[in-house]
Amino acid sequence: MSDIKEKIEQELEEARTVCDVSGANSAECAAAWDAVEELQAAASHQKVEEEKKTSLESYCDDNPDAAECRLYDD
Repeated sequence: MSDIKEKIEQELEEARTVCDVSGANSAECAAAWDAVEELQAAASHQKVEEEKKTSLESYCDDNPDAAECRLYDD
């Protein structure tokens, strides 16, 4: 999740720069802000997916080698 937050910060900075150079009403400015909005939506969807996990699933994500997290084939 921190990767997407960093990417959002980068895109925000880029959008501000593009809008300063191209003008607030330019197509380039609109496209830059669209990219920011798409990343924010992706982060929101990712957060919702993480909230659906059980505590065991979260634990196993962090500790895949734990005995509780082992999967056995029949």
